[in-house]
Parts: sequence; C-alpha cells; structure tokens
Amino acid sequence: MNAGQKREHAPSQDFPGIVLSSRVNSVRMLLPAACCLSTLFFALMCPLATADWPMYRNNAGRTGYTAATLPNQLALRWSVKSEHRPQPAWPRSDRMLFDRAFQPVVAGGRLFYGDSVDGSVTARDLKSGKLLWKFHAEGPIRFAPAVWQDRLFVASDDGRLYALTTETGRLLWKQQGGPDQRSILGNERLISKWPARGGPVVVEDTVLFAAGIWPTDGIYLYALDARNGDVLWKNDQSGSIYMPQPHGGASAESGIAAQGYLAATADRVFVPTGRAVPATFDRRDGQLAFFHLQKYGHNGGASIMAAGDQFFNGGLSFDAASGFSVSKLGDGQLAITPNGLVRNVGDSVIGYKWVDAEKADRKGTVVKTKALKSEWSVKGRADATALVVAEDQVVTGGAGYVQVVDANEQRIAWTADVAGTAYGLVISDGRLLVSTDLGTIYCFDASGDPVADIHDDRKTAALVNSAYQQLAEEIIRRSGITRGFCLDLGCGNGQLTMALAQQTELQIIAVDDDIAAVAQTRNQLAAAGLLGTRVTVHHRELAATGYPKYFANLLVSGRSVIESETVLPEEAMGRLLRPYGGISCVGPRDALQVVTRGELAGAGSWTHQYANPANTLNSEDELVQSGLTMLWFRDVDFEIPQRHGRAPAPLTHRGRLFHEGLDGLVAVDAYNGRELWRYDVPNVLRAYDGDELMGVAGTGSNFCLDDESVYVRHEQRCLRLSADEGTLQREFPTPPRKNGGPGTWGYIAVEAGVLFGSVAQPDHVVTYRYRNTSGDMSKLLTESESFFAVDSETGDLIWRYDAQHSIRHNSIAIGDGLVFLIDRPVALHDREKKPKTKEHPVGRLVCLDAATGVVKWRNDDDVFGTVLAFSTRHDALLMSYQPTRFRLDSEIGGRIRVYRASTGEPMWEAEADYASRPMINNRTIYAQGGAWDLLSGKPQPFQFSRSYGCGILAGSQDLLLFRSATLGYFDLKSNDKIANFGGMRPGCWVNALPAGGIVLVPDASAGCRCSYLNKAWVALDSQP
Repeated sequence: MNAGQKREHAPSQDFPGIVLSSRVNSVRMLLPAACCLSTLFFALMCPLATADWPMYRNNAGRTGYTAATLPNQLALRWSVKSEHRPQPAWPRSDRMLFDRAFQPVVAGGRLFYGDSVDGSVTARDLKSGKLLWKFHAEGPIRFAPAVWQDRLFVASDDGRLYALTTETGRLLWKQQGGPDQRSILGNERLISKWPARGGPVVVEDTVLFAAGIWPTDGIYLYALDARNGDVLWKNDQSGSIYMPQPHGGASAESGIAAQGYLAATADRVFVPTGRAVPATFDRRDGQLAFFHLQKYGHNGGASIMAAGDQFFNGGLSFDAASGFSVSKLGDGQLAITPNGLVRNVGDSVIGYKWVDAEKADRKGTVVKTKALKSEWSVKGRADATALVVAEDQVVTGGAGYVQVVDANEQRIAWTADVAGTAYGLVISDGRLLVSTDLGTIYCFDASGDPVADIHDDRKTAALVNSAYQQLAEEIIRRSGITRGFCLDLGCGNGQLTMALAQQTELQIIAVDDDIAAVAQTRNQLAAAGLLGTRVTVHHRELAATGYPKYFANLLVSGRSVIESETVLPEEAMGRLLRPYGGISCVGPRDALQVVTRGELAGAGSWTHQYANPANTLNSEDELVQSGLTMLWFRDVDFEIPQRHGRAPAPLTHRGRLFHEGLDGLVAVDAYNGRELWRYDVPNVLRAYDGDELMGVAGTGSNFCLDDESVYVRHEQRCLRLSADEGTLQREFPTPPRKNGGPGTWGYIAVEAGVLFGSVAQPDHVVTYRYRNTSGDMSKLLTESESFFAVDSETGDLIWRYDAQHSIRHNSIAIGDGLVFLIDRPVALHDREKKPKTKEHPVGRLVCLDAATGVVKWRNDDDVFGTVLAFSTRHDALLMSYQPTRFRLDSEIGGRIRVYRASTGEPMWEAEADYASRPMINNRTIYAQGGAWDLLSGKPQPFQFSRSYGCGILAGSQDLLLFRSATLGYFDLKSNDKIANFGGMRPGCWVNALPAGGIVLVPDASAGCRCSYLNKAWVALDSQP
C-alpha cells in the first residue's frame, strides 16, 4: 500500500450497542460509570507503561494492548529455532489455536516459553537470546507461562500448575489439578486425565488455572495464593451439570470444560470451554455465574478477551454481567485498547473508538448506550493470525510476515518476512518478539547489535551401551513390534529406552520409582532430541502408575536386565498390556521372558452394521458397564461424510477399530487410538455425504469384517482387504442382473467363510428424508432383485436366489447356517416425498440354507415387516419396522412379530408403540418405547427416556448406547435412568460401539455447526 494512505471510514463496520446501556432518565448517574469501566479496568488490570509482557497477550484480560511503544524502524536481532515444530492438540480445529506456536512472555529482561513437544519451559535473555535455564514437566506445555513478581506459573498436560523462580527455574511448589495422577492417552500423548488446559492468569496476588476437558470426568477451576500455592477456592462442581446442549431442544448432564487461556476482570473469571462460548465465574468465590451453551450453540472458541463490563469471544461481544451477546463483530483478530478496539478483517486493519449512541429497546424506550465507530482503516498484508497494539502502533502477523501499522499516520510503517505463520506477538522493552508455527522465535529491535542465529537447541546422539543395543535387537526380533506404544516399566538408567527409540518407531513411556534415574533418563533423552518426540518419562510407583489399561503394544523393563531380583507387578503388567497380541519382553537377553497376551475374555465385537449378520444390534460384550470414563481421545485427519448422510457404522473386532470416510478406510488400534493403516477407495461414501437423513438406514452398510479381512462393496465390486495391514487380497465382481446386465453390489455380510451379497435394484430410488442436498440418492439403493453367496477365499459363486418381487436390505438376517429374507413388492410411495397413497403389499418370509441356498421354509401369511433380526441362542426370528426419526413412509411401526426360526411358525405378535430399530439382548427385545420378552411377548420393565437424538440404540450385555443431546447410555441392570458422557456429539445413526471391553466413538459430526466442546475420536472405559 502507499505509505501515506488516508483514513477510510467504513460505516458498515460500526458496532452499536456494544456495552451496557442505561435508560434516558438515568443517564447522568449511570453513563459516567459505564464510560469509566474501560479506563478503570486498564488502570487496575493492565499495567500500561511497563517494559514487561508478563502473560499471554500482556494482561489478565488478554487484551493484547500495551502503552509501551516500538522504535520506528526495527531489524532482526536474534532468532532461535527449535529442533521440533510445535505439536498442536487440535491441528484441524479453527476454534482452538492456543498451541500453534510456542507462546512467549517477558519479565525482568527474560523471555519464557513452554514447549508442546518435550514439556520444557525455557528461559532466555531478552537482549541476546542466550539460554538461561530449562525446566521439564511430565507432559506437553501448551500455554504461555504467567509471571508474578519473581514467580513463573506454568500449566502442563500432566495436569499440574508449576511455580518456578524466574531466576533459575527452581521448583517452588506445584498444584495437581485433578483428584489423582491417573493418565489417559490424549492427542496421541500420555497425559493427565485432567490436563491443565485452562491457561494460567494472575490477578493481584492470585493465580487461576483449570484442569479437565471432558465434563463428565470432572472439571477443576482453582484460585491459588501466588506466594505459596495455598488453595483460596476450588470449583469442582461444574462439569456434570444437567443443562441445555448446543443442539436446540437437547439437554444432558454435561457442563463446562476448560480449554484455552483463562481471562479475568475485577470480579469475573472467564473460562474458555474449547469449541463453545466461555463459562463465567465469580472471581471472589469461584461460583458459576452463567454458561449459555445452547443460546450461542453455533458460536465460541478458545480465545477470550475481557475489559470492563465486556468480554469478546468467537466474533461476538458479551455483557459480562449477564453473558448475553450485545453485538456481532465477525471474524478477525482483535485487540482492546483503552478507548476502543482494533481488529483485522481480510487485508485491512481497522481502528474503532467508543462513542455515545442511542437506540430503542424492545419496548420502544430510547436507551443511551455506547457504540464502536470506525476511526481509520489501513490495507496491508492479508489474513492476520495475531494482532497486538502498542499505544498507536498495531502489530499484525500472518503467514510469512509481520507488520507494524502506524495508527496516527494510517500507513504501514514496517514489515518483515518470517518463516512459517506468526501466532505469537510480544512487545517489550522496545523489542518485538514473533513466534511461528515452525518453532522459531524472532526478536526485532533497533539496537544495531549484530544478528545472532542461535542454535543451542541442537541435539547430540544418545550413547547407548552395546549390551542394550543387542537386547533391543533381540526384543524386536522376538516380538516383531516396531510401531505403537511401548512401556518401559522400571526404566532404570534409560539405556533400553534409548536403544529401542533408536531402532524402532515406537512411542515409549519410560517410568521408574527412582527419581534420580528419572532425572538422568530425561536429561539424556532431551539432549538427544528424543524427549517428547519419541519418549515420555515419568516418576511413578511401578505398582500404581495410574496409566490407562490395555494401552501398551510392547512392555519391557530396563531394570530387569541388570536386577535379577526385580519383580514387576503382575497385576500392572496384565492390566496395561494390550489384548490380542500385546507382548511383554522382560529380563536379560540370555533369559528373556516373552509373553503374548491373547483374547480379552468377555469382550464382544461389532463386525456388521447392526453388530452381526443377524442384526441383533448387540455386541454381547460382558465387560462394558455404566460409569463411563475417558480412555483415549485424539484428532484424526480423516474426511468423513456429513452426519445427516447416515454413513456406515464403525466396526471393531480383535482390538482394531475400522471407520470409513469419503474416499477410503482407516484402521486404528482400539486400545490406544494409534492409526494402523489407510486404504484409498475413491468416492466410496460420496453418495452418503448429503443432508437426506437416509443413508444406511435404508441401504445397509457397505462393509463388514471377519477375523482376518475387511470386505468393502463399492459399485460393481467388492474388495477384500487384510485386517492386519490394509492391503488388497482379492476383488470380487457383482454377479449380473436377472436381465443379464451388469450388477451393482447392494447388501453385504460375511459368515463362516461365505461372503453374502445382493444385486441391487437400480430403478427403486427412494426420496430424501430431510433435505435434498449433495447426497446422490440414485446410489443409495435400498432394495435388491437377487441374493447370492460366494466363497470368500476364491470368489466362486456358491448359489443365487432370484426374488419374485424384491428384497429390502433391512429384511435380511443371517446366522447359525441360515439366511432369512422377505421377498416383497417395493413400497412405491417411498419414491415420493408427498405420496397420494401409502399402500405396501405384504410379502413372503423365506428361510434359506446358507451353505446351499436351498429353501428350508417359507411363510406367506401376512408378512408385514421391513426389518428382520435373529437370535441364534433362542431360535427366534423378530420381524418389525424401523419407525425412527426421518424414516421412509413405509416404516409405519406399531407391530412386532416373533417366529420360531427353525420352522417359520409364528410364536407371538403384539401391537407396540416403538420409535427405534428393535434390539435383541439375550431374551429381551428393547426399543425406544418398550421392552418385550423374546419368547413370550410379555412386556418387560424398561425405564428408558432420552433427550433429543436421531440415532438408534446400540447395546452390549448390560449397557445401551445412543445419542441423547450428547452421548447417552442406559444401565440395563439398574433399569433406572439414562446417564451421559458429555462434551461430544455422536452421529445420527449407529456411532458408539460397546465392544472389545470398551466403548468406541469415532467422530461422526461432520457438517455440524453446533458448538459441542470437543470434536474427537474417543474410547471410553468403565469406572472400576
């Protein structure tokens, strides 16, 4: 732009009514107080003329303003680049950007910043960049420290707040956020179950921080005496609150979370809740003031700014007294000044000033208020990711640049290029610090000193004794495990850990009860550049590590190599080692004890859309119980169909979780969330990427599992993939249509070495159930003209059944060597959105021999149903409807009937008012609306009632899972009321699986704008 560019007024950028208003007859009394609030706040909470920048964005309000100024011309003085880039917790999120860079603060001529990879806090000399000291926590540090006098407060994912001396980094005290030291796998790291992700803020002599990001597991907000860490107050009651959720009409027992930088004013504490709007607390006693989650259900984010009687979040300004929005600002970076605010929009930097204004309230009364009036606008480099203000200088940073805008002259005064995207800006003592997402921190000043490119973070190779190198080789040879999570339980001197880190791709958790050994191991790994990137080191009692069960693919012990008397806790080894192939290798090389863990007794599987080919919707898992709690969570870069497309359910078997996306499949370790493999199938679920709310509710799934393979049908073929490696094993063509034309594969299932399929009927295309958007209904085929069986090894066609009329995919059930289907005319009115008639002729119920296709029996008597489910245990075949939300018109509901499966003889029938697809759990049928004895039809007690949720029920032996505002579950043993695991949004059909001894919930919220607190793949455990 031109250096002398003139002021640009933009009336459309004005924001009227942005502060508390006062009625006309009270103007003289109330307006002066309102006008002074901003100035008073800056006087008390934001030191104006100081060389320090002691907290993130300088002050407790996170305003990004300082009265200090920068020299007119700046030059690079020094830069330091970390050996590793920052590791953001949520790299796909545009609402949680708090850890995209190492965020620095400055006090007393020193620069301090935390590291999200190795968990270190670094202190440097501000003038030269020279390294002064380092301190290591036990988990990633994702937030800037906060300085108070000679203290540095640091929050870590290990769940603690640390108080260090600014002079040497010596630990003064620490406060654990959660109730104990239990750990989980979070964002691919072993962290506290209650990570301290409420970034610390200091007000007067009080430091505040928060721990916990999953409401149901507990959220802990603390006010501590900055001098000694004494607890002034604690709020641990705001997680499991029954309250309205982001989706309209939905409520659940799910309250706040803490994820982002806390902000504070004289009487308020604002807690960012991740993706949603902030929760607000009374600063004096920690009581929750308000949390308007549903009212602002599409807004929010982890960034908060507060000044006077306002706070700002997610493009909105809010009244701090009530929490109600008073104005919409829109997207863009923002800083608050004593007289107004400055924001970035596109390539423009705009300054606003508070002015007097009037408006009519809802009753028509004229109200005096304050408004923001645009004063100036300067065009510069676009799309800022950071913005701060130094008196009349505005500093913005973005992708590859940093620039200074002179607000008085309305021009770009200075600019410089940087490597990466600038997310951190600090102004202190005439210097500008810029931190980028590549792990580089730049210091610009006007001192004229020589430029220093600092490389004190360079690493040296770890020296490992040859005996440990040889032992590591033997462990690799005997176990075959080179990827996944390794637990060195009793790591001792850390030599085995380092040898395995050098020779494998393992993520290693090294733990010991000897604090000196832990310190030595940590220092060696840090020097080698392995700490955080490959190895995490903990000090724990070996019999009480607090680690999550089943997470370790490989378990070793460095101490067992040289300590012949070492006895590792047998219970811990059994609890921590992964079922289905986890291996422990303990002892010296010449006496190495190798044990492989087998199947998990009592664990169930979910191998087909409705659990199994029999459609019971029940995994029969005996281990999953009520009292769900987090086991692991992570972000997965995997594009899935939007939630209203009702895509196929995830599947799980033998410790693996399989999930489909728009263009392929991904497999992850069910017990630790590690990605195992991906396989590309272009456009495999593109037809499900719509808003029609039909999807698999009509088509059935397009993939299934057996012990060794994954089968995926796509258009005219079916792929067989290795479940272990995700490699293609075979490809099966669809048999031709009855008319000899090419066939499209419809239904799919596998049982006892036989792959079952159907030749879809392309002429019967049903209408959308909700909205007609991007989904391709012509490919969402719900009926077939033929059914067939092929050998899953050779692909040879075994037999084929050609229907007299048509076979609805939902009316096929398989088990115990039998195939059941309903041969029935199609419901023509399902093709119309507003049909004139809704007649659906009855059909024929057919039982086939699964091995030969021979008809074993048929029943033509009033076969009304659209859904079949089969209990092999009780020789019972259930016929029903699928009368769910957004259903086909033919799914009229109201009746159920059970047949003797071996003969086709009706056992009982009942009129029943149910509103979900029925489930068979041993001898009971469950559906939303009732429960019945499978063999007699007698109604059973079932105290089930849920909030809003358009999915269906999925069950295990003792638990039902479903969507009820958030994740809901129902304990069948207590038969009392539903419970929630909050902070997430399940999908719109089957998304949560109770199988493998745990509950698996991959993300299925694509396309949803609702501000649920987290968006993640999760696995839940049952509370002991």
